[in-house]
Amino acid sequence: MTRTGNIERETKETQISTLVDLDGSGVVDVSTGLGFLDHMIEALSRHGRFDVRIRAQGDLHIDDHHVVEDVAITLGQAVDQALGDRAGIERFGHAYVPMDEALARAAWDLSGRAFAVVELGLRRHRLGQVATENLRHFLQSFATSSRSALHVDLLRGDNDHHRAEAAFKATGVALRRAVARGPWADVPSTKGSL
Repeated sequence: MTRTGNIERETKETQISTLVDLDGSGVVDVSTGLGFLDHMIEALSRHGRFDVRIRAQGDLHIDDHHVVEDVAITLGQAVDQALGDRAGIERFGHAYVPMDEALARAAWDLSGRAFAVVELGLRRHRLGQVATENLRHFLQSFATSSRSALHVDLLRGDNDHHRAEAAFKATGVALRRAVARGPWADVPSTKGSL
């Protein structure tokens, strides 16, 4: 049984269509109008080994915030939908990912409880057309809309492109480990549900 999520979101600010297959192979087809955001989503998805297709349009004439936030929300909702009742998953996943001089750590708990701590320490104001504060906001919104806890820390690095990419790759690898199916069918919780 495949685990897929398909979310459509339309507001006065954005129109977004997001499809996720958690049991894919890392096939990515993303068009948000923000090249650097597309690059980060591709890094996250390819290393997470889940397929993703995103089409987004929005008020980029204002700035990048609404598109970044709403894409993250739909991606999180699609992952949540794909997980269903979360029975049989590992639930927890973590990863350390280096990219040249940069090193990032990410840890997921697919707990059903939304929480995010993201410390990237980026120094530049923008990467491509994306404000670096919105990269942090993307990861936070992704976690909370997937009803999960996520911690991402940039441990070292000098180049902000490397730092951001290492963080997104680590987030993807950790998510792949958390959504992995184990040899059991129950929900991984002492409560009996997530």
